[in-house]
Amino acid sequence: MAKKNAFYAQSGGVTSVINATACGVIETARRYPDLINNVYAGHNGIIGALTEDLIDTNAEDPATIAALKHTPGGAFGSCRYKLKDLETNRAEYERLIEVFQAHNIGYFFYNGGGDSQDTAYKVSQISEKMGYPITCIGIPKTIDNDLPFTDTCPGFGSVAKYVAISTKEAALDIQSMCKSSTKVFILEVMGRHAGWIAAAGGLAAEKAGDPPHLILFPETAFDETKFLAKVDEAVKQHGYCVIVASEGTSHADGSLISASTTVVDAFGHQQLGGIAPVLTKLIKDNLGYKYHYAVSDYLQRAARHIASKVDVEQAYAVGKAAVEFAANGKNAVMPIIQRDSQTPYQWSIGESCLSEVANQEKLMPTDFISEDGFGITQAARDYLEPLIQGEDYPPYKDGMPVYARLKMVPVKKKLNTDFKV
Repeated sequence: MAKKNAFYAQSGGVTSVINATACGVIETARRYPDLINNVYAGHNGIIGALTEDLIDTNAEDPATIAALKHTPGGAFGSCRYKLKDLETNRAEYERLIEVFQAHNIGYFFYNGGGDSQDTAYKVSQISEKMGYPITCIGIPKTIDNDLPFTDTCPGFGSVAKYVAISTKEAALDIQSMCKSSTKVFILEVMGRHAGWIAAAGGLAAEKAGDPPHLILFPETAFDETKFLAKVDEAVKQHGYCVIVASEGTSHADGSLISASTTVVDAFGHQQLGGIAPVLTKLIKDNLGYKYHYAVSDYLQRAARHIASKVDVEQAYAVGKAAVEFAANGKNAVMPIIQRDSQTPYQWSIGESCLSEVANQEKLMPTDFISEDGFGITQAARDYLEPLIQGEDYPPYKDGMPVYARLKMVPVKKKLNTDFKV
């Protein structure tokens, strides 16, 4: 195989461990000097490829690259930008190939969720058609944990740990004040169609009756009457009620409890968020209880200080495997995490075809949700608990975590034309 450069890009909402994957890609690529000359990172994801805005990772010393493993956010910048199909916008693909040719890029590593795997698959399809073959490897990443085939998605385990701990700690606060103050607390978490993150809140409970007393899943239709009755029951029985609510919770007709009907992202998704104030108003108007709520939002996916060690190790492993797959001649595949053993928990890296992964969603299994629709089962607990195991703290200085600071040295442009996105 001729020696080529590699292109790596981060896509979609970032996680506390996506840079661990970047670390895995770059460190592993440096171990294949006969195949990969350099790894160019796209500045702001795939947009960096279209605008020829590339970052030279060779300018970064090994210690800085290693520090990516404990650095949250997207070190090279991410984006929400979906490539249209070839017939709709051939110019985008022609531009990608033009940039790849100009910089001798023969490997394409795209790190993201379902829409990102679709992009990687499209690039793998059209590159050969356009006379410039590219080895395309998708790399899984999403806190939503909704990619198919992989047992879990890098990024999810750390969010699950954060949500479970936050639920437990907030519950202790509410419990200590409920006699004379707040009776209901709601933690709003992410999750458009899949309730994996909300389910993680259930790990806070050590025994029956422990908070959270209710979990709201996108997979379970919201019933206002049952919801209010359950809240009232919890307050009367325990003195307080803790709720973990997925932002994607919807009514029986599929309409979301709270969603913007006018704001959509580049993937065509409605902007979500705001279910907590809707629920608290419902509780206040019908039950009269004093309430507080919190929206975990970016905090849940940026909390590297409390990341799951298992998640960090898996995030690095899929980055490493992506390069190894490419070096071994594999194309249009995505490394996946396989659960080889439950007790003790053991995992390994497998693979799946991008054609089967693209634009597919993995929802919560029915047997993971309790019969009343407001909790998790033992099967869910058995699945979730191994994913939050272990701590992997970043180094600290003066009481604050120390994160990687990249030089972000740009690669000199070779094309005379600009491309607008």
